[in-house]
Amino acid sequence: LMNAAVAQGVEPAQIAQHCDSMSLCFSKGLGAPAGAVLAGRGEFIAEAWRMRKLLGGGMRQAGVLAAAALLGLQQAEATLHRDHDNARRFAEGTSGPLSIHVLDLPLCSVNLAAVETNIVMVNVRGAWPSPAELCDHLHAISEEEVAETGQAVSVLLLPWSAHTVHAVWHRNISVHDTDLARSKLEFVARKCQE
Repeated sequence: LMNAAVAQGVEPAQIAQHCDSMSLCFSKGLGAPAGAVLAGRGEFIAEAWRMRKLLGGGMRQAGVLAAAALLGLQQAEATLHRDHDNARRFAEGTSGPLSIHVLDLPLCSVNLAAVETNIVMVNVRGAWPSPAELCDHLHAISEEEVAETGQAVSVLLLPWSAHTVHAVWHRNISVHDTDLARSKLEFVARKCQE
């Protein structure tokens, strides 16, 4: 919800008005250590409250978590804009001559029109490597990588489908981290082609 609202430049309420109920997790893009909120009509919330009690849910000292959630909400617009900018930077390659989009590597590509928030879907072409194998290569650090690039970079991406890898940015990933991740993907793609 928050990523969509920031990307569209609208208040979250404008999107949520079309829903009967809504759940917002504070530990996703907002950076709180835990916590979520559930919103809906009174009867729905009363039943959710009853079920939570029935299942033994509850926390003491929840104010500490609420404070982190509040801070996340207060900083959401700036934080999420930065995450969106980093995702686009990864896809476009704004800091250097090479990029996933511009290179149009035989191994992988990105549909820039689909990069609207903090998520980049990398399309993997061909039978090898599979998205899972590509993710394994991105996570691993080889001696060849260190010798060639002078850096040891480990990137955690998620195989999403038979032909797609899922990359997500959050508040702890900097511009520098983004550039390193893109360089690592380009390095791995080049090595796989060789």
